[in-house]
Amino acid sequence: MNTVANGAPTDLQIEVPQIGAVALRVHESGTAGRADPIALHLHGGAFTCGCATLPSPLVASLLAAGARVVSLQYPLAPAQPFPAAPEAAYAALAWIDRERARLGRSRRAPLFVAGEEAGGTIAAAAALMARDRGEPALAGSILLAPMLDPCVGTASLRHRKAGAFGCKWADGWAQYLRNPCDADHPYAVPALARRQQDLPRTLLVSADDDPMRDETQAYATRLRAAGVDATMLRLPGPTGWPCSLADCARHAAHWRAPLVDGLRQFMTRGQGRDRAATHAAAS
Repeated sequence: MNTVANGAPTDLQIEVPQIGAVALRVHESGTAGRADPIALHLHGGAFTCGCATLPSPLVASLLAAGARVVSLQYPLAPAQPFPAAPEAAYAALAWIDRERARLGRSRRAPLFVAGEEAGGTIAAAAALMARDRGEPALAGSILLAPMLDPCVGTASLRHRKAGAFGCKWADGWAQYLRNPCDADHPYAVPALARRQQDLPRTLLVSADDDPMRDETQAYATRLRAAGVDATMLRLPGPTGWPCSLADCARHAAHWRAPLVDGLRQFMTRGQGRDRAATHAAAS
């Protein structure tokens, strides 16, 4: 693996079976001399667009909260619909796990998966896959304004005048899911998975004006009912989410400071326990 010098990002590629090469961008947190959390970041774009190499408010916030971040350019629909994106995300998690000692300066560095909008859906799917496949050990999931309901019929979506007709999120779901049967697969629509037990603790972040607010809250409720440690962070508006999450000019937005605080608290809460679990899994 190429090293990262003076905080500059490093671009590289990994091979994913049956998919091919996918690009990764590795960011430094700027800290030195200690083990840091590592977060796999999955960008938004309604499954059909977005780029891992563009500046991202979520990446900037994760870095400010003390994490090292690896951004994945996952396969996009309609050229590569489900299950290409979650399979690529899982492969990236497995690669990070193998490189954990170098990326996080310790084999015990806690590993998180994080995503916004469509990336939040893929992050939730990757957490399910890690649970079902037995590895890697995750310290938590971070879902920011995630797309979780392919029916796009919640009140918060209607309030933003984003219904099924002429809605970019509805169009994104339609291009991501090859056929109606795909919506029954737990990795395609993680919020509807029949078994939510034994998932890592999860931070769900929404905002007063977030069109994904209702589906995010519903998923938090479902996770808690399954015994998952789910924290719901709701920020005041206006935020312009999720569109502003692809706008590098919003790094200094009023919601960034509470977001960074929430990320830092979540990633450091129970860190000793998480590192011990990771160490045990590695032994």
